[in-house]
Amino acid sequence: MTVNEIITKKKISKYRLAKNSDIPYMTINDICNGKTNLAECNAKTIYKLAKELGVSMEELLTPYMLPRPSFELFKSNVCHRLKELGDIDFLIQTIESKDILTYFERRWFPECLYLLAMVDYLSRENNIPLCDEYREIRRMKLNDMIYPASVLSAYEVSKDESVKEQAKILSIPEFRRFNIIESEIRNVV
Repeated sequence: MTVNEIITKKKISKYRLAKNSDIPYMTINDICNGKTNLAECNAKTIYKLAKELGVSMEELLTPYMLPRPSFELFKSNVCHRLKELGDIDFLIQTIESKDILTYFERRWFPECLYLLAMVDYLSRENNIPLCDEYREIRRMKLNDMIYPASVLSAYEVSKDESVKEQAKILSIPEFRRFNIIESEIRNVV
């Protein structure tokens, strides 16, 4: 679990954590807001945090050391999981896992919004009400449009902007709302 997840679970404020651990509040705040990667902090800071939070240093560092896969690989894994589980089980597992919030807290916004778009799309397709838990995240939008690798490749070969425009038109609305161009989630090999 990240520091944010631990302090939320233990109902400890950042201020209280800073005071009890003798770590400056700004350092705690920067770690919690993703401005500072805990894995890059000195051992003394990590030790004090782990001790105050009642976890091992290894347990505390693990979420910050996870490598981030490419976005294309991430999308592929999500689509394969959907194919394996089916719509309803995928929705249940995704919502129960809290992965959307985890990606949001890690500031992995493309992954967070892709997964949320998938949940919203599948909810619409299956006539299921949207999960209210993500209302605030739904207000977000990526600054730059993210296109599938296949669209970018076709554009690079042709240098024809209509390739991108056509992809936007064919994109699933729940994805396009977040500036993610996605038209095919089910046809994975």
